[in-house]
Amino acid sequence: MAATVDSGNVPVSDAHTTSSAKQSYEGSTFQYSMLLQHLVGEKRPIKDLNPMVMGGLPNPMKTDDQKMIERGMESCAFKAVLACVGGFVLGGAFGVFTAGIDTNVGFDPKDPLKTPSAREVLKDMGQRGMSYAKNFAVIGAMFSCTECIIESHRGKSDWKNAVYSGCVTGGVIGFRGELSTVFTDAMLLEE
Repeated sequence: MAATVDSGNVPVSDAHTTSSAKQSYEGSTFQYSMLLQHLVGEKRPIKDLNPMVMGGLPNPMKTDDQKMIERGMESCAFKAVLACVGGFVLGGAFGVFTAGIDTNVGFDPKDPLKTPSAREVLKDMGQRGMSYAKNFAVIGAMFSCTECIIESHRGKSDWKNAVYSGCVTGGVIGFRGELSTVFTDAMLLEE
């Protein structure tokens, strides 16, 4: 800030103007730091995240019947039955679909030139659908049960339970497949 003197038109610094600008700057940084302390610092007030306070929809209290149904739906037995039924339906649909796109459905290996009838094709589709449905149901029930056991053991409900359950279920399926291979090889060696 420069001020002019009437006598010589020479710029002279005004100490009063500079000191007031400096105080203004220091005062604004002080106000800014105080504002930061109230917004994100230690002086920030803790707010209750109640939906009623924030303008959300009211959440009515649950009745005893609702609580009982909720506990039942969160139980291991209900989850296992639901996974078993869901796996059965999904596996059946998947089996029928794969049989529908398979070109060898209904063909007799003894007579490859014979054209299969619609009844034979539908019979094979039903057999494949039922086979897939049973396998998916067993896998779904195994996964659900192991996840519930792992969740109860860990005492936490997070994504790791599903990963551990998938590892256990896959290991059991692999072990079962390996056992059947060992038994089949042993029976072939006996003959």
